[in-house]
Amino acid sequence: MTGWGDHLGEFAEGALNTVLLTVFSAVGAVVLAVVITAFRICPVRPLRAFGAGYVELFQNIPLAVWLVLFVFGLPTVGIRFELFTTAILATALYMASYYAETLRAGVNGVERGQTEAARALGLGFGQSLSAVVLPQALRTIIQPLGNVTIQLLMNTALAAAVGVVELTEATNRVNLALAEPLPLYIGAGVCYAVLALVISTGAGVLDRKLAIRR
Repeated sequence: MTGWGDHLGEFAEGALNTVLLTVFSAVGAVVLAVVITAFRICPVRPLRAFGAGYVELFQNIPLAVWLVLFVFGLPTVGIRFELFTTAILATALYMASYYAETLRAGVNGVERGQTEAARALGLGFGQSLSAVVLPQALRTIIQPLGNVTIQLLMNTALAAAVGVVELTEATNRVNLALAEPLPLYIGAGVCYAVLALVISTGAGVLDRKLAIRR
């Protein structure tokens, strides 16, 4: 007869995979979000349309659908990645739309005079965005970005639907062995809450450190 101690390794693996999935997806999503945000505010109409279309497409189709499409659909057209990599890719592409909207809100909050001053100094659109606009925008949206990252953390549980052994899937497997759903899923919920608290606390500390003093 097995007990909880026999399955601690499975829980640890699941929790680690959840953290890795969150971190790698967040990094990929933020990088892509910067590009999408640049498209959405640039003066080139086709790029603005692409950026808007990207956000609408990914925000209006659930992540679970994208995960199934990427994991089971891509191999049918000859595109294959490891399962964990595929989950990161799908999650990053999906969450990039939410990061992009948050970034765009921050960019829109930067005073117009800042961009006009950048142009007066001879900076192009890309230079103005990277050197003037984005640094100021990021300082005002640390907490919202933290909230989106918490949303990403919670969304990683959907990867269990395609077989990724993250925290939820590990809990499912241990429950099949022990048949103790209440304590197991409460424990998993506590793990998610702790991870969310770490993200929220980190965002709060960074927000206070980078806050613009007026």
